[in-house]
Amino acid sequence: MSLAAATSDPAAASQPPLVEISDLTVHFRTPTRQVHAVNGVDLSLERGEVLTILGESGSGKSVTLRTLMRLLPERRSQISGRVSVDGQDVLAMSQRQLTRFRGRTASMIFQEPMLAFDPVYTIGEQIAETVCRHEGVSRREGLARALELFELVRIPSAQRRLANYPHELSGGMSQRAMIALALSCRPKLLLADEPTTALDATVQIQILLLLRDLQRELGMSVIFVTHDMGVANEISDRIAVMYAGRIVESGRVEELIGAPQHPYTQGLMASRASGAQRGQRLEAIPGAPPDLAELPQGCAFAPRCPQASDECLAAVPAARGLSDIHWAACCRLPA
Repeated sequence: MSLAAATSDPAAASQPPLVEISDLTVHFRTPTRQVHAVNGVDLSLERGEVLTILGESGSGKSVTLRTLMRLLPERRSQISGRVSVDGQDVLAMSQRQLTRFRGRTASMIFQEPMLAFDPVYTIGEQIAETVCRHEGVSRREGLARALELFELVRIPSAQRRLANYPHELSGGMSQRAMIALALSCRPKLLLADEPTTALDATVQIQILLLLRDLQRELGMSVIFVTHDMGVANEISDRIAVMYAGRIVESGRVEELIGAPQHPYTQGLMASRASGAQRGQRLEAIPGAPPDLAELPQGCAFAPRCPQASDECLAAVPAARGLSDIHWAACCRLPA
């Protein structure tokens, strides 16, 4: 059976959401203070859907993704809430259950592929080992799957590239190999943590188009993390905007890009170079994100918001519905 045939599910639309996150909080403990990285996040992801979590660095995007895989240091992390993937309670899993879960149910593409591969083994051997470990096949079958995956992610001279070491591949080629590794066990959920940040513009577009094509071909659900509005617009079905560990606006791409309602989302849109007239000064969001160890009592964006009022400083704004799935957490919106 081919990789595509094994992963596609025509009945996906009638099934419950693949990912359900409810009131997720993640705090990191240090000897001197506690960092509130994620603060009451609620998210869901349908089967076959692409969701992008968008926001500045330090907003909690990557922490949320790593919580889905239980990759955070347990001794220094305090996690509460509910995280369900394919009906499985991720936070309640044993280490043995996590080993089966990672790779087969959920897999991750990291930002720096050179740090994800072992430098002393060939790329082909590393992918084959992953397949052998999770599916119990022979080394020969594992290498055959690795070759199939290299062809799937459009690596030229795929057979020869299996024998390459990580340092022998270019940045774009390394990221394609990282995608092949992430897909090696046919995951239902693919987590992509800014996989194009370190690439030049031309290669970035190629990787984005590849990921979108693979998602459609294999029927996967994808959560994509980025700080680039253009990337989010290119690959997403739905966008969730994150600031200071909270989702502040969420909706379909066309709704959120076409009519952003939260001042932070509006600021991100106004700061884009795309669409700006030549010689026109780009608008910038003033100030800097808050210290996550000392979050304000009210809206975390209020100190940077040109529309802030006393009401914004009093309490964290509740979500206000704007359409069936478009909402924003802002005091100035009608309840």
